[in-house]
Amino acid sequence: MPARPFTAEDFTRRMRRAVTQAADAGLAGVLVTPGPDLVYFTGYRPTAITERLTMLVLGAGHDPHLIVPALEHPEAAAAPGSAAVTITDWKDGVDAYAMVAGLLDPRGRYALSDSAWAMHLLGLQEILRESRYTSMTSTLPMLRAVKDADEIERLAGAGAAADAAFEEILSVRFAGRTETAIGHDLADLLREHGHSQVDFTVVGSGPNGANPHHEMGKRVIRDGDMVVLDFGGLKDGYGSDITRTVHVGEPTEEERSVFKVVKRAQQTAFEAVRPGVTCEDIDRAGRQVIEDAGYGDYFIHRIGHGIGLTTHEPPYMVAGEKQPLVPGMCFSIEPGIYLPGRFGVRIEDIVTVTETGGRRLNNAPRRLRLVT
Repeated sequence: MPARPFTAEDFTRRMRRAVTQAADAGLAGVLVTPGPDLVYFTGYRPTAITERLTMLVLGAGHDPHLIVPALEHPEAAAAPGSAAVTITDWKDGVDAYAMVAGLLDPRGRYALSDSAWAMHLLGLQEILRESRYTSMTSTLPMLRAVKDADEIERLAGAGAAADAAFEEILSVRFAGRTETAIGHDLADLLREHGHSQVDFTVVGSGPNGANPHHEMGKRVIRDGDMVVLDFGGLKDGYGSDITRTVHVGEPTEEERSVFKVVKRAQQTAFEAVRPGVTCEDIDRAGRQVIEDAGYGDYFIHRIGHGIGLTTHEPPYMVAGEKQPLVPGMCFSIEPGIYLPGRFGVRIEDIVTVTETGGRRLNNAPRRLRLVT
């Protein structure tokens, strides 16, 4: 079933929430530049991101204003959220920064998209010398972190497509083929199952699996290899990200043992998900299992990251992150053990926080699957 298109009402609701959160944080407003933030608030994704200023200005006391280059006005007007904003264009030779400055409090403090170009920030500061700016992620980390029901179902659809791609890759031959060949197969399968964009295909065989972000290379996969498969992209505008570890032929007892530790850590972290616990609690729950098994030094990354319009975004499940979980948050749980020069194991699902616990958005079996 096709995803329900987002409407002007959806975008209006998001922009109002942003203004409210900004005010609660002591900010005068929010400045949004091309990238996932602009897509989230307006549905507008410029064909090209250039030196010409495009900026959505959100603040109390005035309607949302989208400032765009004149030559891109038709594209902006065709965006699904265009009816919720006032679009003002500027022609080459006009000072676009002055246009934006006219909408701002000269002494205000604003949250700015992380993807904003430095030249645009500096251009505003040159005109409004007493204005101040802060990263949107650091000041308003919850702005896109809590998903509504439609967003969660898009993420669930992306997750189901990734699950299907994994099930199909199990039937191809691994031994005697390169990691790159398997990676290309995975990318093709994601597209066949509805992904419009493939962001990554990590294929780490044998010792390469001990590098969490190895991606894929020319190494020929051999019988006896453990193979880490981590892949994802965008479907209906929202991300997928799944990791499963397979084995070519029969694994050794040690390999089975390490796999069981990672599987238990992933399950333990998932069972810890519920409203009110902190992000670092999720990391701690899974990490403790691995440390108790004696592999703590070989779990070398955080246990998870948020996902939505991009495959990595807040919240982050990491030590020191005190943000409590709330219903609608979506993030990965992906513990791993990486034994240098030998092999690695990682298991990853995307989960969302419900009123009572957690819901997995990936449901491909997590047992150790054998391939040929």
